[in-house]
Amino acid sequence: MKTGLIFDMDGTLWDSSANVAASWTEKIRLLGLDRPEITKQDIMGVMGLTMDRLAAIIFSDLPEDKRMELLDLCCEYENGYLRSHGGVLYPDLEETLQRLSENYGLYIVSNCQKGYIEAFLDYYGFWKYFRDIECYGNNLLDKGSNIALLAERNGLRKAWYIGDIQGDYDSAMKAGVGFIHAAYGFGTIRETVPELERFSDLPELLDTL
Repeated sequence: MKTGLIFDMDGTLWDSSANVAASWTEKIRLLGLDRPEITKQDIMGVMGLTMDRLAAIIFSDLPEDKRMELLDLCCEYENGYLRSHGGVLYPDLEETLQRLSENYGLYIVSNCQKGYIEAFLDYYGFWKYFRDIECYGNNLLDKGSNIALLAERNGLRKAWYIGDIQGDYDSAMKAGVGFIHAAYGFGTIRETVPELERFSDLPELLDTL
């Protein structure tokens, strides 16, 4: 069985924050709501959180039922927007994924809404590189539980989770898999772990582990 490489999305494979912010602002305007513009900084500040926690921060002035209703509308619109506009891929991403897929099974686990990973894979034609995906929006499970679920579902005997924030490390530890820090991403890790300064360094780093 090949070793599995399980990837986080935001801050690891791409940066979609600008287009996510643009899509949410556009949807809010289409709904005729008098609310402040959603900025890239707003979105970057909540990347990696589960959708309920994200809504509690971005729409903190609304009651829980209203904030989740608005979040669902924004996320649905966002998926279509990203499927048409994409985001910002990290340098040499596809070439590196192609190299990795020759020796490892590749997977994605994210705390995102249902359809977000699919929008990424659709826009760039990356389905050919990934064997399975899982997310919070599918089952309302936290990232650690979904990493473990995906690993079990695919019969992975050994796996690494590649992510950029402390929560990604914590999730990997909960799932019982190794962790590699995407140091070029959005966050830092308190523990000493293998680090990537560039995504394209991953094949060589794996050779040392």
